[in-house]
Amino acid sequence: MSRLTEAAKGVYVIAVTPFAENGALDLPSTDRMVDFYLDKGASGLTILGMMGEAPKLTAEESRTFVRRVLARVDGRVPVVVGVSAPGFAAMGELSASVMGDGASGVMVAPPSTVRTDDQIVSYYGMVAETLGPDTPFVLQDFPLSTTVQISPGVILKIVETHPTCVMLKHEDWPGLAKITALRNASAAGSRRIAILAGNGGLFLTEELGRGADGAMTGFGYPEMMIEVCKAFAAGDADKARDIFDAYLPLARYEQQPGHGLAIRKHILARRGAIASAAARKPASGLSQADIAEIDVLIARQERRLSELDRGL
Repeated sequence: MSRLTEAAKGVYVIAVTPFAENGALDLPSTDRMVDFYLDKGASGLTILGMMGEAPKLTAEESRTFVRRVLARVDGRVPVVVGVSAPGFAAMGELSASVMGDGASGVMVAPPSTVRTDDQIVSYYGMVAETLGPDTPFVLQDFPLSTTVQISPGVILKIVETHPTCVMLKHEDWPGLAKITALRNASAAGSRRIAILAGNGGLFLTEELGRGADGAMTGFGYPEMMIEVCKAFAAGDADKARDIFDAYLPLARYEQQPGHGLAIRKHILARRGAIASAAARKPASGLSQADIAEIDVLIARQERRLSELDRGL
C-alpha cells in the first residue's frame, strides 16, 4: 500500500471496532464494516482511533484487527492506524508492526502531560525519531480530549522540522481560525500538509471553507461527509450545505459526550454494517427512549433527503 502524503484529501472514516455481544473481536463484522465504508465512497480508513476503543484492546488484538482490516481493504484505499501510547516503546512496536503489514501511516495524539510549547515540540521530535524516517504520521490535535493546546505556530514548527508529519487531524473546538492561520502560512511559503477535520463533522462546511482538505471522523452516515466534500470540491458550496443540513440533527445527537459511541454503533448495526452494537466494557448503553429519539431523527433525515432529491 502507498504511503500517506501531504496530498491526502477526501474522507478518511474513523472506523469503529466491532465486538460480539460477549466482548470478543468480531472479525466477520470487521469485513462487513470495511465493505460498508468503501461502498459509501470513503477515501481512506482510520482505525484504532479514540472512537475505535483502542485502549480496550490488547496488543495482540490490535495487531489482529489491523491485519484483518488491511486484508479486506486490499490496497484499495489508504489505512491510517492510531498508535498513541503512554510510552514510546509500545508506540514504536505497534507502528513497526502495522507499517510492516501494509498501513499507509500512523496517527499520534499528544499525552496530557505535555503542557508548554517546548514540551509539545520536543514530544513530537521523539515521536518522529521513534517512528523512523519511513513512517508518515498524522498529528492529532484534539484538545477537548487530550487537554493539550497546540497553537498554529507549534504545528508549523513540527511540520518544518519533521518531514514525516504529513497531516493534521484538526479537531480543535473552536478551531476555524487555526485552519486559516495554517493555510495563510502555507501561502506564505511554509510546507503545506493535509488538514482533515474531526469534530464528528459538525463544522465540516466551515472547515472546508477555511481550507481543510476533507474529514477524518466518524458518523453513522459517513456518506454525509463524503457527499459534502464532493460538492465542495465541485465548487457547489450551497449543495454541500443543503446535504449537511439534512444530516445535522442526527450528527448533533451522536456527539453527546460519553454516549456518542453507543449511538454510532447502534446506527451502524441498524444499517447492517456490523452485527452488534456492543462496545467493550466499560461502556454506556442506550435506553428505549434514546432509541426512539434516534428513530425519529432518522425518519426526519430520510424525509429531508428525499425532498432534496426531488429538488424541493
